[in-house]
Amino acid sequence: MTQKKERDYRTTIGGQALIEGILMLGPQKAAIVVNTPQGHNVKEIQVTRLKDKYKILGLPFIRGVFSMYDSLRLGIGALTYSTDIIEEEEEKGRLELWLEKKFTKEKVEKALMGFALFLGVLLPIGLFILLPSILAGFLVNTVGTGFVRNLLEGLIRIIIFFIYLVAVSRIDEMKRVFAYHGAEHKAVYCYEAGDELTVDNVRKYPRQHPRCGTSFLFVVMIVSILVFSFVRLSNPILRMLLRIAFLPIVVGLSYEINRVVGRYDNVVTKVLRAPGMWLQNLTTREPDDSMIGVAIDALTRVIPENEGLDRW
Repeated sequence: MTQKKERDYRTTIGGQALIEGILMLGPQKAAIVVNTPQGHNVKEIQVTRLKDKYKILGLPFIRGVFSMYDSLRLGIGALTYSTDIIEEEEEKGRLELWLEKKFTKEKVEKALMGFALFLGVLLPIGLFILLPSILAGFLVNTVGTGFVRNLLEGLIRIIIFFIYLVAVSRIDEMKRVFAYHGAEHKAVYCYEAGDELTVDNVRKYPRQHPRCGTSFLFVVMIVSILVFSFVRLSNPILRMLLRIAFLPIVVGLSYEINRVVGRYDNVVTKVLRAPGMWLQNLTTREPDDSMIGVAIDALTRVIPENEGLDRW
C-alpha cells in the first residue's frame, strides 16, 4: 500500500505499546494488534469520542481534558485485552475464579477495567502531584510559600518523573514494551513521509517522534509549575486539594501547547520538543521486524478512507 502524501504531513494517528502488541488510534477507529505464536490477533473498534457526542467538549482548552480521558479509557482497555490474549493459556488465579463464580464474566471484566482506570488516574496524581508537594513542604521554612517554593516543587516533580522512567526502562518485561513503542513511532514516521508501509521502509525511520505522549507529559510538568505558582497556601491539605482541582487547567493548557508545537517546525518548537525527544531514549527501544510488522498492521487499519481526515 503506497501512501502519497506531502513530506511535511502531520497525522493525528497515534499509538500505545501494549503487552506484545500495539494499539493504534485513528480519527474514526482504533486497532489492537497482538503478536502471538499463531499470528496477529486483531481487534478493531469504532471510536466515538466524548467531543463527538457533545460539541462543547471539543472547544479549545476544554478538549484536552476529555481527549485525555478518552485515550486513557481506550488505552487501559487495550492493555487489558493484550494481557488476556498473552495469558489466556495460563491458569486463572483463585480470586478471578471466585469472582467469575459470584458474578458474570462481563461484570468482572468491567469491574477490573474500572479499577485499572482508577489506578491509572490515582497513581500519577499521587506520584507526580501529591508526593512533590509533600517533599517540598519540608522546605517551606527555608524557601517560603511563594514562587520559589512552587518552582522547587516543580523541579522535584521532574526529578521523580525522570527517576520513574529510568527505573521502568530497566525492567526486562518493559524493554519489549518500549521496543513496540519504538515500532509504533517508526511506522507513523514512515506514513507521514509518504513511504510505502513495509518493514524495510519503516525500519530506517527514527524511534523518537515529536508528538509522542512522553513529550506531552513533560509539557504537563512544565505547565504545572506555572499554573501551581498561583496556589500560595501554607496549609498542606488545602494546597494539595487545589493542586488536584487545577489539574484540568494544566492538562487543557498542555494539550493546546502540544498541538501548536506539533503543527509547526521552527527553532522555538524544536527547543520546546527537545526535552521530550530526549526522554524518548528511555521510553523507546529499537524494535525487531516482527514488532514493526505489528505496527504496520495496526496503523494500516486506522488510516481513514478520506485522505486528510487525520491531518494534525
